[in-house]
Amino acid sequence: MAQQARVTSLDQLEYFRTSLIIFMGKANRALDQVADEVKRTRYWLQNEQRTVWETQVKRRQKLLDQANQELISARFSEFKDSLAVQQMAVRKAKAAVQEAEEKLLKVKTWSRNFDHEADPRVRKLESLRHFLEVDMPKAIAYLSQTQRTLEDYTERSAPADTPPPITDIDLPPP
Repeated sequence: MAQQARVTSLDQLEYFRTSLIIFMGKANRALDQVADEVKRTRYWLQNEQRTVWETQVKRRQKLLDQANQELISARFSEFKDSLAVQQMAVRKAKAAVQEAEEKLLKVKTWSRNFDHEADPRVRKLESLRHFLEVDMPKAIAYLSQTQRTLEDYTERSAPADTPPPITDIDLPPP
């Protein structure tokens, strides 16, 4: 059995075709934005964040060294209450160094794993891009051809063997 379409408005067919063209443009822009965002995230992770946390480790290590020096000085000092303060400062500085080292390790891990995690998702986006760039233009062209065919069909005159339509003149008087 042949498939049939019930077209009631050529204007709606044109509206649908136009909507597809607009969708295709918006979807392509969105895919471009996503691809750019993936690149920016890769760069941010592999360059900027790595540099930030390497710098933080060095800075916090210097603060820890300074706190240790102050603790040593406090041990030789006569003020015993400053010893507790300096010990707390050393513990705090050690925790800060440890936090920076953990974050640097996480950044390095994510840098190694980023492509492995992102590539399957990027491939799915590329298949969508292929659909938008190859299949969608074919569908739009098909709709345009169908629209022209239907317009030609509606513009044709009725076959000669059909009776003319009844008008007011042809009606018998009441």
